[in-house]
Amino acid sequence: MNLIYCDESCHLENDDSNVMVLGGILIDESNKSRFYEEIRRIKTKYGMSTWNEIKWTKVSNSKIDFYIEILDYFFENEISFRALVAKNKKDLDHEKYSDGDYDLWYYKMYFRLIDPLLEWGNEYKIFIDIKDTNGGHRVDKLKRVLCNNMYDYNGNVLRDVKQIVSNHSEVLQVCDLLIGCISYYHRGLYDENSDTGKNRLISHLINNHMKNLDKSTYTYQFEKKFNLFIWRPEEVR
Repeated sequence: MNLIYCDESCHLENDDSNVMVLGGILIDESNKSRFYEEIRRIKTKYGMSTWNEIKWTKVSNSKIDFYIEILDYFFENEISFRALVAKNKKDLDHEKYSDGDYDLWYYKMYFRLIDPLLEWGNEYKIFIDIKDTNGGHRVDKLKRVLCNNMYDYNGNVLRDVKQIVSNHSEVLQVCDLLIGCISYYHRGLYDENSDTGKNRLISHLINNHMKNLDKSTYTYQFEKKFNLFIWRPEEVR
């Protein structure tokens, strides 16, 4: 069984950002317990409670060594990450791209994020971070869209899609950290010459792990570890 943990940044239509980032971490269920244990071991190493939540908003100079080690752990282990960056979301012509409906556009973006991760012959469960009271409806609709696209009407491939809270899942917390880096970068807030914690963490991602955050990576089949898709309006009809 494959598990996909999804999170999102600046996903609301009228928030203060013109960039939305969706992200998902894929992990084999057999590796889940080991991942949880080792992430909690790193927390303990830095004097934190195992219940301390990893969050992008908590990244600071005082905790930078901890967050760098979490980032390195991701790249050293058998887990994959894919993110979708949608820029200029407030300026989109929704009449042209999603029949005038922001929510429909949102589902199209989530579909673009997850669909490449799903393959016939495998089974998947998707876990999405709870954001608001409308989440249950969105999750049900997303499952229908994904299953219908694969003709998986009986749920043989996509076994379940449900919401969870991030403080119960180290995998979801690491996903939050990764999309936080990407969102901060694409919102134009990153400064390579700044020594703040967030800037140092992004510099570590770019320089130590050789990641170009400006361009889409290869298709998911060829680049599964850290896959980035920069969405452009003309690619969705």
